[in-house]
Amino acid sequence: MSTLLPDPPTAPAKTAMPPLSPRKVLIGLIGAGIQKSLSPALHEEEARHHGMRLHYQLIDLDRSASSAAQLPTLLSAARIMGYAGCNVTYPCKQAVIPYLDSLSEEAQAMGAVNTVVIRDGQLVGHNTDGSGWAWGFTRALPQADLSHVVLLGAGGAGAAIAHAVLRLGAQRLSIVDAQPERAAQLAADVNALYGARAQAANLPTAMASASGLIHATPTGMDKLPGLPLDVGLLRPAMWVSEVVYFPLDTALVQAARALGCRVSDGGGMAVGQAVGAFELFTGESPDAARMDAHFRRLVTAR
Repeated sequence: MSTLLPDPPTAPAKTAMPPLSPRKVLIGLIGAGIQKSLSPALHEEEARHHGMRLHYQLIDLDRSASSAAQLPTLLSAARIMGYAGCNVTYPCKQAVIPYLDSLSEEAQAMGAVNTVVIRDGQLVGHNTDGSGWAWGFTRALPQADLSHVVLLGAGGAGAAIAHAVLRLGAQRLSIVDAQPERAAQLAADVNALYGARAQAANLPTAMASASGLIHATPTGMDKLPGLPLDVGLLRPAMWVSEVVYFPLDTALVQAARALGCRVSDGGGMAVGQAVGAFELFTGESPDAARMDAHFRRLVTAR
């Protein structure tokens, strides 16, 4: 006589695991008058391609009637709230340095910071302006003659570019600024690091033998239209590198192209510095070409 055995227990049905929540990243930009910045759109869209939820907060000192004196409070708040870091722009690139735990080699050399990374509670200052300019410049003008480069503007952007162009191999760098003492100081600073290749200069004299011009002043922006120099100083054999990107086709870019000069517009530096900052913040390698295409769509839509 057979004995009926109970059916074996039924294994519980497998339920699908909910998808992992995407990685969340908080970053921001500290500066004055930054409401038109394209950085939020640029970083947030690239993060989406990497499966991240990234929020980029504009921390506009003008909106709160604040100043660079608020940097300790803002940096402390960013650390407490779990920010991966912050970009830093005018008027904070030098002012932020005393509040940081350490500086990258590039930021130390330039004496300016545009990217603060927060890791394990430590604030580390970086500068991606110079490398960002170099990315855009070499992409647009890969065979540029660097035998004699004229740099017009010795402010924050100009200082970063002076380091970058000498690192690219510029044999001679003539620095011109509305404040001659500022040009002289920048020349002394870079010569101490790279050898005696830079000097403060007079613009017409320097342009007469220049192989290329880098424009690093605000002239040409929507709010400061015009040309930064007499177009008669340009020659067709020269290349011209612009840093202004609102608009991309500045009066200088238009004049240089009309003469037949090869041109690198200001979008290259804007994207290049963002590419470097994105990787520092997230640890992910961004698609630089994709970010550049997105940037140019954003500028065109403005």
